[in-house]
Amino acid sequence: MNNVCERALKKVILHRKSAYFYKTENGARVGDLFMSLIHTCELNKVNAFDYLTELQKHSDELSAQPGDRMPWNYQDTPQRSDSAG
Repeated sequence: MNNVCERALKKVILHRKSAYFYKTENGARVGDLFMSLIHTCELNKVNAFDYLTELQKHSDELSAQPGDRMPWNYQDTPQRSDSAG
């Protein structure tokens, strides 16, 4: 369990070091949002780049049903959307 905690803390520390270079508070909020999404993808064994790309491609569906596009649901969602369309 200790290694899991240490790895999670390492990500937080690296992000904090990078956050010193944000120019605005809004930029920092956006950076925090993306860091959280990327880490959540990693925890759910989802490729973060592919996930974020899919979110952009399916932004209309995301607005209608955001729960279907969460990282832990991501593996099933693209197939359901493709077969429905």
